[in-house]
Amino acid sequence: MKKFGLLLAGGIAAVILLSTIGPMAGLVISLALLYFIFKQFLKADSMVAKIILGVIGFVVLMASIHNAPALIGAAAAYVLYLVYKKWNETKHTTIKEESDPFVNFEKQWNELNR
Repeated sequence: MKKFGLLLAGGIAAVILLSTIGPMAGLVISLALLYFIFKQFLKADSMVAKIILGVIGFVVLMASIHNAPALIGAAAAYVLYLVYKKWNETKHTTIKEESDPFVNFEKQWNELNR
């Protein structure tokens, strides 16, 4: 039953991730553009260049805000990562250790000696 829940959560997260690939790419591109515009804004000496770069930066900032649903995609990617980790998680005690009478005897002997 636990695997079914993980499969369901992973499936939903995968669908959400795939549906937000476009906004995620747009967000990455617009943030990269915003970074380079900001760097050029700091290097600019004339007031006209700063005004033009400020206006362009504002437009690119609005484009970045428009791609805010990409944050949901990032959360879905994180959930998918957690599902992957839980799916591949192994228990600390193996079946071999549980069925080995000598291991159980040693555990019981150590409990009695306390």
